[in-house]
Amino acid sequence: MTQNLINHGPKIALFEPDIPQNTAAIIRTCACLGAKLEIIEPCGFLINDKRFKRVVMDYMNNNEIKFYESLDQFFKFKENQRIILMTTKASVSYTKFKFRKNDTILFGRESAGVPEKVHKLIKDRLKIPMKKNMRSLNIASSVAIILAESLKQNKLI
Repeated sequence: MTQNLINHGPKIALFEPDIPQNTAAIIRTCACLGAKLEIIEPCGFLINDKRFKRVVMDYMNNNEIKFYESLDQFFKFKENQRIILMTTKASVSYTKFKFRKNDTILFGRESAGVPEKVHKLIKDRLKIPMKKNMRSLNIASSVAIILAESLKQNKLI
């Protein structure tokens, strides 16, 4: 079933993504669900990387993507906006959190997360509960889970 989603909804932000296939899959997810994507550079790959192109297909043209040159530029632009950090280091589950329509949901780099200074700057830090002794889900899967929950809570799907 296809439906038109509201344009002013949650934003997914990626901090210095380093795996092209994951970023491409997230672009597709955001395009299909009507979410804006924000990328904090530098990326660990080039946009013309064949692994990226293979997964992103033509979805790059179907989504609004904003690039930030640095973390400082991102935080300056987001002043007075709510940012939620998704991290395995959080103690609060996303299932216990009330998302707002215009939240920016930040995901760390696949290989290293976000720097400690980012953890200190962001009040709302959430996790996806997992079985014991598991490290983390794939970032593209995590984005899909959290984006779907945010859209559902805000009645945008």
